[in-house]
Amino acid sequence: MNAHKKNRWHVEGEITELDKKVLYWQNKGKVVPTRDLIKTPEQIEGIRRAGVVNTGVLDAVAAAIHEGMSTQEIDDICMAYCKEHNAIPACLNYEGFPKSVCTSINEVVCHGIPKETDILQEGDIINVDFTTILDGYYADASRMFIIGKTTPEKEQLVRVAKECLEIGAEAAKPYGFVGDIGYAIKKHADKYHYGIVRDLCGHGVGLKFHEEPDVEHVGKKGHGMLLVPGMVFTIEPMVNMGTWRVFIDSDDPYGWEVISEDEKPSAQWEHTFVMTEHGVEILTY
Repeated sequence: MNAHKKNRWHVEGEITELDKKVLYWQNKGKVVPTRDLIKTPEQIEGIRRAGVVNTGVLDAVAAAIHEGMSTQEIDDICMAYCKEHNAIPACLNYEGFPKSVCTSINEVVCHGIPKETDILQEGDIINVDFTTILDGYYADASRMFIIGKTTPEKEQLVRVAKECLEIGAEAAKPYGFVGDIGYAIKKHADKYHYGIVRDLCGHGVGLKFHEEPDVEHVGKKGHGMLLVPGMVFTIEPMVNMGTWRVFIDSDDPYGWEVISEDEKPSAQWEHTFVMTEHGVEILTY
């Protein structure tokens, strides 16, 4: 039986207000989370601590990134920061990924592999995506960087991608639905005729690198999993200047690097969020 078609929320003992709200939607046939997706206050604090380190990694990259540096140097910065803070880079050796961080330049949508031969040039835009493991807790975020002066078109793409993340976060409400996030993101991107990548998405995170739910960046209001206080997840829209379609680089021996189908530039921003009774809180400032 499809997991989304069977009851997922089970109550033992006294029914709380949260139970009542989740059961209300479950009884209406909506997809609801299992209890293990609702993090305890202690777990949220652990993820928050991982988020502090993750932010520190990206801050260290921001302070050093410049024209003429290799993406391998970015990887070196991330590794050094992790070692200094007793953290582990989640990407390193994850399903064969060979480096600690993803460095995706221009038309590389995501999962770009750091290399000595990838040298940042004036006008490049680059996404740096890092996930930290600290004391068994995970936090995941990415930022865009513009190298020197770039074109107005690329500047707009980077700005709109960040707006898509912010608008998606605003759309994420307690007892709303994952589809609300994707609906809001695509509506904003459509104003600029940008493509929102559909082959990859945000995800639950915290106790593992990838958990439920899948946070699609194209969606319908009122569809997808119910968003319940205590859930931790990423929102990470990948916004392409042209088509939303992508392909895997055939020259990548690891089979990781994703490129826009028309090879036009792509931009992405990402945060890890916890859902509260009042909306989402960012854990990766």
